[in-house]
Amino acid sequence: MKSILNKWVFLTIVVATLLVAKPTISAQLSITDLGTLGGSYSNAVAINARGQVVGASTTATGEQHAFLWQNGVMTDLGTLGGSYSNAVAINARGQVIGASSITTGEQWQDGVMTDPVTLGGSYTNPVPIISPLGGLVAVITGEQHAFLWQDGVMTDLGTLGGSYSNGVAINARGQVVGASTTATGEQHAFLWQNGVMTDLGTLGGSSSDAVAINARGQVVGASTTATGEQHAFLWQNGVMTDLGTLGGSYSNAVAINARGQVIGASSLTTPTEDSFLWEKGTMIDLWAPNFCGVIGRGGACQKARAINARGQVVGSVRSDGGPVSRVAFLWEKGTKTDLGTLGEWNHYFYSYAVAINNSGQIVGISSTASGDGHAVLWTK
Repeated sequence: MKSILNKWVFLTIVVATLLVAKPTISAQLSITDLGTLGGSYSNAVAINARGQVVGASTTATGEQHAFLWQNGVMTDLGTLGGSYSNAVAINARGQVIGASSITTGEQWQDGVMTDPVTLGGSYTNPVPIISPLGGLVAVITGEQHAFLWQDGVMTDLGTLGGSYSNGVAINARGQVVGASTTATGEQHAFLWQNGVMTDLGTLGGSSSDAVAINARGQVVGASTTATGEQHAFLWQNGVMTDLGTLGGSYSNAVAINARGQVIGASSLTTPTEDSFLWEKGTMIDLWAPNFCGVIGRGGACQKARAINARGQVVGSVRSDGGPVSRVAFLWEKGTKTDLGTLGEWNHYFYSYAVAINNSGQIVGISSTASGDGHAVLWTK
């Protein structure tokens, strides 16, 4: 674990040498160190409406375990018998989904970790979404099929005619989205509900992939176009809408909230990309004017990761305040807020925001004064 962290730090320092500008930002929010399970590292990945946070932390013995943090207390969720576990999502009921060594798939509920097993194969891999109905994971059975696991029952979602399907998101209505191969070998986005898998089609090209769905059944993802470009899409009521780009040939959706607001990334007319917010037919550049373009090379300067029902967006942005990799930000109604860090070590610091609930509570990871990375919670 230590060697991996050292390598990651080295890589981010190399990226930091490319930085030339820092955005105009407002005052910081309050940042809370969630601590660890006895080791030196922890990372938060999700938070629910009740303020319960999940992620992973090293232990005093050097293992990595999933954790649940609430009311100031970090609880070790244990493993399925091995030395490793990692939480990836938590729903409103406090159910946690993640992965563990030995059987690799798990669900934690009411203090008990359970193994969803497989559809006859040897491997399960959880996706970072869990609904109030239960966990959704992908499974390899010689072929690979998406499945829905609920109350101990595993349902094979099938395919669009090919040999492969992968579920990536589920909403509270039990609607599942992902991608599947068709009978002709193409990959198309799908919507599964009530035992039926529907092909969502494409924007004129040969492939598409869904990444998220909200409670209203609106689906977002990316698709190739008739001209060979890749554009973000919004699918609803049988119609796939091209969300366009910020001037370049590429865009990709990341998430959609309950209001139908979509976030993602798009290329610009310059050789770089910006994060966007799409709403009611209009794509807004979250970081205009483009201060990243002066770097003179490709790659994202900032990356939006999550959006809540209030339209608040969180992510991370490259900055030039010394040897820095990325600093977490909050975007709200055109105002960018620097979320700050827990500390600076040897002129090096970083923070990443990855999730936000509807109360505006934000979680992620930050550097500390000792140079370690700790899970953090940002609040007003």
